[in-house]
Amino acid sequence: MVSSKQSLVFGFVVVPNFSLIALSACVDPLRIANGVLGRATYRSVLLSVDGGLVASSDGIQVMTQHSLAEAPPLDVVFVIGPNPIPSRGLRALTLWLKKMAAQGLPLGGIDTGAYLMAQAGLLNGYRSTIHWEDHGALAEQFPQVIVTQHFFEVDRDRYTCSGGVAPLDLMTYLLTQAPGSRQLANEVANLLVVERRSLTDVQTVSIIHQERVTHPAAVEALRLMEANVGEPLTITEIAQFAGMPLRSLQRLFRQQFAKSAERIYLDIRLSHARILVQRSDKSIRDIALETGFASPSHLTARYTPRFGAPPQKDRANRQQGLAFKERLAS
Repeated sequence: MVSSKQSLVFGFVVVPNFSLIALSACVDPLRIANGVLGRATYRSVLLSVDGGLVASSDGIQVMTQHSLAEAPPLDVVFVIGPNPIPSRGLRALTLWLKKMAAQGLPLGGIDTGAYLMAQAGLLNGYRSTIHWEDHGALAEQFPQVIVTQHFFEVDRDRYTCSGGVAPLDLMTYLLTQAPGSRQLANEVANLLVVERRSLTDVQTVSIIHQERVTHPAAVEALRLMEANVGEPLTITEIAQFAGMPLRSLQRLFRQQFAKSAERIYLDIRLSHARILVQRSDKSIRDIALETGFASPSHLTARYTPRFGAPPQKDRANRQQGLAFKERLAS
């Protein structure tokens, strides 16, 4: 985002059930940047479809300054997406976003805001990212969008971000662009006590990072497991590829996780299956095949004790919870 302007107005559109931490991670870097510069170079404007109070996903209500119809002149627009994504009530937002795009404004989507932008057809042909839980849904529903696993993406006049605290990375990156500078971005990051992540850094939920695994053979074995979910390898094959005797690998896993390598591999596959159960409309049969189980009954037999409910019931429970949450926000 390179601008010849001496100041920029950022519009942040919040949708009911938006992420409060994501909003704060967007706004605070701009506020701190003004403090570093000693002048109001960046201005944040809070918007919603109808104006007034909007409830975040944790129930805290935020007062927006303007409705979309009364929005002041803006230089860039970000949509702070909700969880769950509402099934209705988006028409006004979609039309307004298309209007902003037609005016040439740069547009950004935070967390599921990227999904809302894709629904409006505003990410076709653009690189985009989204929270890892929704990565598959975005890629499947919108094949015209180039979906990546990065924390954030900047592609021409489109900015997307995975949510959580990742907006800090996107915003500090944007602060390197005029009227900001690299020095400004670094000073803001220092004041926020965060390390800046780059455009090439990827989201990770790998057990390697969760458990701080450093042993080279264990790291390689886990990478093999995570890369071979649909067609599982045998533990003997994994040990061979990792360059370690089978007994030594099993001993290493017992020491690191207090579980066998087989159990860890099963947990990885079941975690992937649960994401598909809760975040996609795929049949349980397709999910079983995609996660290396011989049949839906085989998946169910492993899934139920792990998550406390069979896949179909787990999906229904989540859908009921999301529907209730959506009614509260409407």
